[in-house]
Amino acid sequence: MENLKKTPLCEEHIKLNARMVDFAGWYMPVQYTGVIDEHQNVRNNVGLFDVSHMGEIFFKGPKALETLQWLTSNDVSVLENGQAQYSLLMNPQGAMVDDIIIYCLEKNKNYLVCVNASNADKDFSWMKANNKGAEIINESNNWAQIAIQGPKAEALLKDVLGEKATTPKYFQFTQVDQLIVARTGYTGEDGFEVFLPKDQAVKFWQDLLAKGQKYQASAIGLGARDTLRTEMKYSLYGHEIDDTTNAFEAGLGWVVKMSKPDFIGRAALEASKKKGLKQKLIGFKMIDKGIPRAGYDLFSFDNVQIGRVTSGTMSPTLREPIGIGYLNLQNAEIGQEFFVQIRGRNCKAVVVKTPFVNVKK
Repeated sequence: MENLKKTPLCEEHIKLNARMVDFAGWYMPVQYTGVIDEHQNVRNNVGLFDVSHMGEIFFKGPKALETLQWLTSNDVSVLENGQAQYSLLMNPQGAMVDDIIIYCLEKNKNYLVCVNASNADKDFSWMKANNKGAEIINESNNWAQIAIQGPKAEALLKDVLGEKATTPKYFQFTQVDQLIVARTGYTGEDGFEVFLPKDQAVKFWQDLLAKGQKYQASAIGLGARDTLRTEMKYSLYGHEIDDTTNAFEAGLGWVVKMSKPDFIGRAALEASKKKGLKQKLIGFKMIDKGIPRAGYDLFSFDNVQIGRVTSGTMSPTLREPIGIGYLNLQNAEIGQEFFVQIRGRNCKAVVVKTPFVNVKK
């Protein structure tokens, strides 16, 4: 553990008796009081996540927009100052180098791209290798990031920021002094992701916990972060999506804008559409007893392998096993049943509508 990277909040987690683990080369809290308790507190009150391991890469200059348009699947040109956009960093095969969020700081000239922790160095290298003339700066070591998620998130944030607080709309952000306060998140709940200089992270975290007592705020680990996103069928890089996954088959066609100027992977995506997609990312519930886990094979009732599980858990909200996975297209309609092979047993499951949990915002 000595060689692992540490966020500015590492000692704060240790003070809270968090169970710390190696996550993508970072020393991170997987849980504090327990995954189920933490999960439910986000759904019912408000949770605080240290996501300072995520990467922050800036695109600046007159070629910033052109470069991002070439690198990514979504249409960056529609972003105005203070708006954010979920997008995909594409490769020539129509698959994903990463999934990202782009923040427009100054239209055409200055953008912040938030990338996944495990991909930060790879993404930065890919961006530089395919640069169209932008100034691309990896500032990940200068920033911390704290997510505030749950139905009481806005009240807590306003309490901490005081008179300076003007909370943005969904997928928009405001700048408060040196803070970038974005209304984005990975839980399905209302909430915010706050980018701030790393030397301000400890005080901000402590303020959130102190003033959060009246809102039942608690620190949340990676375990509950995963169960929360699974209930929403949000993709996790390395599970639902990777550098071999077709963006359309992953259900991410809504962030692939084929009408915009050419971008990396566009030709491959067009070809895959013409040829016809082979599989589809679906959500399912177990009918028989058993918890699906990533990597488990999926079979038809006549014992033909038709897919695989990408993520699975016992849903803390529904109190039943749920999963995400790829199924052959002809087996992927809602209501269709199939087998999940769990430790050598064929356990019946059914394709269901997602998200698994309907969250009120």
